[in-house]
Amino acid sequence: MFTKILIANRGEIAVRIIRACKKLSVKSVAIYSDADANSLAVELADEAVLIGAAPASESYLDIDKVVAAAKRTGAEAVHPGFGFLSENAVFAQRLEKEGIAFIGPNTKAIEIMGDKIASKKFANKAGVNTVPGHMSLIEDPEEAVKIARKVGFPVMIKASAGGGGKGMRVAWDEDEAREGFTSARNEARTAFGDERIFIERFITEPRHIEIQVLGDKHGNIIHLNERECSIQRRNQKVIEEAPSPFLDEKTRAAMGAQAIALAAAVDYDSAGTVEFIVDKDRNFFFLEMNTRLQVEHPVSEMITGVDLVEQMMRVAAGETLSLSQKDIGIKGWALESRIYAEDPYRNFLPSIGRLNRFAPPEESDAVRLDSGVRAGDDVSIFYDPMLAKLVTHGKDRAAALTAMQSALDHFDIAGVQSNIPFLSAVIAQGRFQSGNINTAYIADEFPDGFHGIEPDKAARHLLCATGAYMHVILQERAAHISGRMTPVEALPEDWVVLLDRQAHAIKIRLNEEGAEVMLDTVWHDLQSTWSPTQHVFEGVLDDAPFALTLETETEGVLLRYRGISVRAIVSSPRGAELHALLPEKEKTDTGQHILSPMPGRVVLVEVEVGQEVKSGEPVLVVEAMKMENIIRAERDGVIGEIHVNGGDNVAADEVLISYE
Repeated sequence: MFTKILIANRGEIAVRIIRACKKLSVKSVAIYSDADANSLAVELADEAVLIGAAPASESYLDIDKVVAAAKRTGAEAVHPGFGFLSENAVFAQRLEKEGIAFIGPNTKAIEIMGDKIASKKFANKAGVNTVPGHMSLIEDPEEAVKIARKVGFPVMIKASAGGGGKGMRVAWDEDEAREGFTSARNEARTAFGDERIFIERFITEPRHIEIQVLGDKHGNIIHLNERECSIQRRNQKVIEEAPSPFLDEKTRAAMGAQAIALAAAVDYDSAGTVEFIVDKDRNFFFLEMNTRLQVEHPVSEMITGVDLVEQMMRVAAGETLSLSQKDIGIKGWALESRIYAEDPYRNFLPSIGRLNRFAPPEESDAVRLDSGVRAGDDVSIFYDPMLAKLVTHGKDRAAALTAMQSALDHFDIAGVQSNIPFLSAVIAQGRFQSGNINTAYIADEFPDGFHGIEPDKAARHLLCATGAYMHVILQERAAHISGRMTPVEALPEDWVVLLDRQAHAIKIRLNEEGAEVMLDTVWHDLQSTWSPTQHVFEGVLDDAPFALTLETETEGVLLRYRGISVRAIVSSPRGAELHALLPEKEKTDTGQHILSPMPGRVVLVEVEVGQEVKSGEPVLVVEAMKMENIIRAERDGVIGEIHVNGGDNVAADEVLISYE
């Protein structure tokens, strides 16, 4: 085994690898950019080396700087994690030349499987089922349109060197093919330094199911079952699970056999993933092979008990796999939710800022957290917006789902927006719980975007009871302040809870365990030990445990529960009557301007002063967190003034364009 390893990555995967190093008593070296100087990975590593400025091209993607850091620190091997240089054959070759081990597969596998065009051709020759498409390079948008017509709409436009949802677009018509080709190529150039694009048929109602493989340098290859990764947004996986609720034993065995055969054909000697698209009849087609560790690897670890990062290190050191296929079973069920710094209520736009609070649920046998941040850290514009991976495990899918819902309920983040409300809403949906999912799930269930969940009767009761209890606890606390005239026993029982201005009458009586509350003429039992310093409210309402997060506002408190976000104001009955007379705050008229929805960098300005635009037409492209975001006109009009140029950095809500 190696004595020292350099980690050529950042964030949660760097922390994950550091922990594996500690488990094996291997010294770890972290590299970091200016933006990551105070990161958790730097804090936890045995050594840390500054390698450049914040842009990845000047730090994490600079092969010379990474190799120099490895040589300077005496690292015997480099683990690339995922993304950045993890599938870069030139990087692997350079390490080999320098006598430094690459903790990943051989260069042949990287070159063939890391290139999506070459891998498709190779898989086809190897007898693996492949999706129909055009595997040659495409030069421009018009050629993309011609090929898309030939392949047949809808089509998937993909970067050859892509991954993680970057450089991928689905096109349903010629306009989308033209626009998607340009955006995918630009993203690919920025993220991977490789702008090659190909097109293949987009299979409708597909499920994205992948097989985890593991091989050594002695010809041994096994698979660790499958992962279901069908819950995606913009081709970026959001929720993953293992095993798949869709596969039967026959299909699982067939997919596993093809994955192993493909891996054997390239002498695969590390952890990797063979991804398949599976249609509604369980026909499966090779999608790509990722010659690296996957973001979603924890769910495979949870159901097999195999530490994939440890195995990668052992294999790279020349050890023989100690596992055979018969050792790999399926132990229970695991789910992973990716926690992103993004605002689900604003079309999932990246959210930049400081993590004023980052309080995840407590880890246990049922709950695992992989994260690279903590409270006080800054979320940068330069990198992927993922904050953490929340993983749960149970004896079956229902148990894993229950654990995930509870864990999301307890997860408190403040300072930046997060996608937790959206994740909670998906987990709670009956369709998701039934396992009836595909890659179009989010588009089908939220066709107009995510705008929150309206509370049903049970949720309203829970929110009203919680709001009233918090209010009375605060009143009781205030009554104990020296000099206050109102004794505790004089607090009234009758209150009105305003949930986003909707009035709900309630009676409440405190007791030793919590309170009795009356809603709709029925008394309910609420148990809680909540105190005003806590931002997570835990309670039991009529024997049903629950948790929600809260944020105190100037008036009232913002309550968040399973995709529901409401402001609760508790007042006397007379106060509620007066409150109803107050006018609602008018929204600011921004109709004359197009604002930047997020901080970022202007990639392209597509309009000119004096140009007429129609609602929905693209006017600018703003890049944030490695993703291009097309800004469209929200109404018809004539461009009066353009306030930015390509290459400019812009802030959230900054005026980009004004109409005449």
